[in-house]
Amino acid sequence: MSTLKPTAEQWGVLNGQDVFLYRLQNSNGLKVDITNFGATVTAISTPDRKGNFADIAFGFDDLDGYVNDSHYVGAIVGRYANRINGGLVELDGKFHQLTVKPGGYHHHGGTVGFNKKVWRSTPIINDGCPAVEMEYMSPDGEEGFPGNLLAKVTYTLNNENQLIVDFSAKTDSTTLLNLTQHTYFNLAGHASGSILGHELMMPLNNYLPVNKNQVPHGEIAPVDGTPFDFKSPKTIGKDISADDEQLNLSDGYDHSWVIKTKNSGELKLAAQATEPVSGRVLTVYTTEPAVHLYPGNALDGAVGKGGAVYTRRSGFCLETQQYPDSPNHPHFPNTVLREGEVFKSKTIFEFGITSN
Repeated sequence: MSTLKPTAEQWGVLNGQDVFLYRLQNSNGLKVDITNFGATVTAISTPDRKGNFADIAFGFDDLDGYVNDSHYVGAIVGRYANRINGGLVELDGKFHQLTVKPGGYHHHGGTVGFNKKVWRSTPIINDGCPAVEMEYMSPDGEEGFPGNLLAKVTYTLNNENQLIVDFSAKTDSTTLLNLTQHTYFNLAGHASGSILGHELMMPLNNYLPVNKNQVPHGEIAPVDGTPFDFKSPKTIGKDISADDEQLNLSDGYDHSWVIKTKNSGELKLAAQATEPVSGRVLTVYTTEPAVHLYPGNALDGAVGKGGAVYTRRSGFCLETQQYPDSPNHPHFPNTVLREGEVFKSKTIFEFGITSN
């Protein structure tokens, strides 16, 4: 079967830089749209059990929507995703003050993170499949991080209905790195309201409790006997309002689950979400050591594609990443990248259908 080449159209110009919208399509009719602004996934069209296609990813109708977005919708987050307590980090004996939010923590790359950058982009065929390759050169000192960092992400859509996200990065000076993909999913369709009825399974034994700033305090805690146990499938909403200290601190789930305790290139199952009415299934595999569940607790009614209103808990993210606040916890997997090293990671979003 012949490969469908990726298509491209100019979507706008931002600060003198061309912004493009790319479409990847496989032989089964799945479509994924991606823009080089923020290396952002803007749409994912997949079928339900009756063969009806719907867009299951949050997004906006035009570039302005992403420029003004404050929820990292669909974007790549970096240079350091999630949170670092205090924002002051020591690397090779030198201290670096990262940009921080009012609570005193670095968050999702800082004031203007990778999600607000125009990435250099090239549509390609990767292993016989449509793909788009993007890269961004983050200069030394950006948001307080040392080192010129070249970050790359390649999105590939194969005929197994997998959207493969390959990251790589290198630096000319010791720095920190934690990249993630931040698509909000609603498997009933992006405009379908609450995701609390989605069933979620995460075959993971431990999670990372947090402090009042939603930063891990260093403990790796068992999920057994807590609302954080998703080893057997249950709806996202089943325990989200339980009287639990951790849920109260974070207004629901906004935590990382432990996939592995050391960095490795091994691809592991992170999570599987099922929407029972449509039958759509999302399965996530990753080489990253953690997956962060965020069920849209702070979504505030922003207007998205086609006039959709993205209200509280109407989309969920499964952010594969390093442990948050790793620089402050030596027993967490290492997030330091040095000159001469090449960072690589892979996450696979696999789209399927259940017959139940």
